[in-house]
Amino acid sequence: MKVVKHSGLIVEFNPVKLKISLLKSGASSKVVDGIMKQIEGEIYEGITTKQIYKMAFSLLKKIANSHAARYNLREAIRLLGPAGFFFEKYTARLFASENYKTMTNRNLSGKCVTHEVDVLVKKNDRIAMVECKFHMGREAASDVKVPMYILSRFNDLKDKKHRIFTDSDSISHCWIVTNNRFTSDAVDFAKCTGLNLLSWNYPPKDNLKTKNDSNGLYPITCLTTLALAEKDKLLILDIILVKEIINNPDFLEKIGISPNRIKNVLREASELCSYI
Repeated sequence: MKVVKHSGLIVEFNPVKLKISLLKSGASSKVVDGIMKQIEGEIYEGITTKQIYKMAFSLLKKIANSHAARYNLREAIRLLGPAGFFFEKYTARLFASENYKTMTNRNLSGKCVTHEVDVLVKKNDRIAMVECKFHMGREAASDVKVPMYILSRFNDLKDKKHRIFTDSDSISHCWIVTNNRFTSDAVDFAKCTGLNLLSWNYPPKDNLKTKNDSNGLYPITCLTTLALAEKDKLLILDIILVKEIINNPDFLEKIGISPNRIKNVLREASELCSYI
């Protein structure tokens, strides 16, 4: 059975890959087997992977909103766009969860020119600049030109003292974070020059996907019980992570959600963040 990917590439349908993604949603093997049977009975030659995803999402949502929310993670991160401003805040939250001090959107004077730095992080007296590369298109990738360009910015900043967390700080490390993926050349260049990369699937054991599941760092855009406009309102109020509304449910009332719906939203949020 041939299916059409987002890029337009035609590939063989891979039921094993689909089953693994469904199991990662937190659904039981029995539930996943039932969903697989239903999907395999409905797909046809030339169906798009997007249509298969929608079918799987809809079936998971009938079982539990939290399963669908977790399955929707990659799309939820994409919804932090289109400009990527909220993705930068989300990235700062990821570092904060690992006991970094963080700061976003700072203009720093380099040796040659001034640079706007997306995120700055500090841990054990070591400060790193973090540049975020956000892509709206699912198939887009950050190629080797991205780390080459960011390395030049890092080199312009690292030899100067800056007023960041104290009045005299030095930047010693650099990260590049993307919601999609890096090309192999980009990875090779980063390894060679000492840049740190973080993407949806890189590094293999400590990437955006695994960090979310291990630390419960799901973006608010995951939730299936909220409308898109409601998610946007929460983002504007600086509610970036699902766990932040668990700790501050008053924000749901503030954006006009009824008490009954608030219960549903908090139930989904709690189930989502309790998953390990």
